[in-house]
Amino acid sequence: MITHIPSARTEQRGVVLVSSLLLLLVVTIIALSMFRSFGIQEKIAGNMREKQRALQAAVSAQQYAEWWLSTFGAGTSSGACAGLANANASTTNVQICSNQLPLLTNVTNVPWGGSAPIGVTYVPPGMQIGSTTSTANTILNPTYAAAPTFYISDMGASADASIPGEIYQIDAVGYGGNSNTVAEVESTYAVYSSSANKTL
Repeated sequence: MITHIPSARTEQRGVVLVSSLLLLLVVTIIALSMFRSFGIQEKIAGNMREKQRALQAAVSAQQYAEWWLSTFGAGTSSGACAGLANANASTTNVQICSNQLPLLTNVTNVPWGGSAPIGVTYVPPGMQIGSTTSTANTILNPTYAAAPTFYISDMGASADASIPGEIYQIDAVGYGGNSNTVAEVESTYAVYSSSANKTL
């Protein structure tokens, strides 16, 4: 009589299948979490890009306003400002306002002035404003939601009597690819009427 002794190999046939399925499940979970992570990182990178675009647009408007003040602003009288002017049409369109922006409107709500916008728009050379269906819209030159805007407030005479001049506050706002991406910057700028060098 022949007796068959069961080997350990035949008793463990299902273990390989179960361990393979568990390993496959772990790898699938890792892969899904990686894809989800990549999608979130892509959104974060896109938001950071739009934030930088909006900030650079605001800074370009602010720098234009500072350049205008140092070039044309000396001796320009200030007056009450209302409405929206266009600096690209002419440098004479830029306004120095006696009414300060924070007293007119909440600076953090854009466009300033709500349904009746106030300030001066300035579109730097090469910047595309408006619809994303523009033929000029490319990855290298994307469109912006709206033109950067600045507002120059006359803050009065310099407090330092030894350096006579006028102090101005410049507020500027820039947009990214949509109107929800906004950056605002502010600077205080002095235009002195004296050309003498002063040590501070």
